[in-house]
Amino acid sequence: MKQPPGYEDPTHPDHVCHLQRSLYGLKQAPRAWFKRLHDFLILAGFKSSKTDVSLFHYTADTSRVYLLIYVDDIIMMGNDETLINTLLQRLATAFKIRDLGKPGFFLGIETIAVNGGLILSQRRYMTDLLNRAGMLDCKPLTTPAAVTVSVSSDASPYENPTQYRRIVGALQYLTITRPDLSYSVNRLCQFMHAPSDDHWSLAKRVLRYIKGTFNFGLRIAPSTSTTIQAFSDSDWAGCPIDRKSTSGYAVFLGTNLISWLSRKQRTVTRSSTEAEYKALADVSAEVTWVVSLLRELGLHSSHPATLWCDNLGATYLCANPVFHARTKHVEIDYHFVRDKVASGDFVVNFVSTKDQLADIFTKPLTGPRFTQLRDKLNVVAHQPCA
Repeated sequence: MKQPPGYEDPTHPDHVCHLQRSLYGLKQAPRAWFKRLHDFLILAGFKSSKTDVSLFHYTADTSRVYLLIYVDDIIMMGNDETLINTLLQRLATAFKIRDLGKPGFFLGIETIAVNGGLILSQRRYMTDLLNRAGMLDCKPLTTPAAVTVSVSSDASPYENPTQYRRIVGALQYLTITRPDLSYSVNRLCQFMHAPSDDHWSLAKRVLRYIKGTFNFGLRIAPSTSTTIQAFSDSDWAGCPIDRKSTSGYAVFLGTNLISWLSRKQRTVTRSSTEAEYKALADVSAEVTWVVSLLRELGLHSSHPATLWCDNLGATYLCANPVFHARTKHVEIDYHFVRDKVASGDFVVNFVSTKDQLADIFTKPLTGPRFTQLRDKLNVVAHQPCA
């Protein structure tokens, strides 16, 4: 570091400026900003969530207020409008804030009020994405992945890998409100290092599906139930390249989908039971985190979470304490899920494959089957924006 040109001190040429306040663009700026905001909120009576560090909650009698932070964007909600306004005024005494009223557009996600609930939509983001890919006028498709098309191992490298990485990277953010894209985007992300022409064709198919579902978003509706139900599934040895399985799960709070995942497993499994059991272990970890958050906020019911699996072998393993030779190598996952079942936190039940909602996260599906599961995940159409 050197003294700025024109401001050198001839008596102390080796001295540099001492930073008194954090500035935008510096590495420590986000941390310093969050610490200042955190300290103020704690003094104002908020409690910091131990499960999610960006979440704060305030309780006064029956009134509850929740405050969620993303860098310098803040969203506040609660069941007492007077208390919310009071807290906003206190926040304005220490920070220069602008109250935008009810959330309409937050971090690229639009909230549309319908029938007493909300639809979370990223229509503008989808339009921008198609425009960047030069596919704004492409023909739409009904599914994001074809059942019969496979990727060739000897396909020629794609001539513009940077464009592929930009488009697929942008698609990842779209899965925040579009769980129906999770499997296809996860598969595209596996070829970021060396995309081929076939991979770009798969990406264009996803974009054509987006073109036909502009007005789709994730519906959040009032629910009288606060019980947790989770569906987990696995496509055993589904990847033709390394024969690893793909896990998928969907977690519902009442009737609302709150968490989902599509991810390739880290190791090769030796049976479908093992693959399904690893998927159960993944969803168990997620449900444990969700339950911890709900308990912290005082919103958790006393009912155990219900996990649904379409593999009888994996379902039996959760309740049967006897190991056999084929399951010695999954002992860690076994103990984790088994302990949760034994303690009464989870109940693992069998569900038929046709009723398995997580099927959409593990493999390409035909049009009717894909549409059926998409509807059950609360991904619905809404009125076009003006």
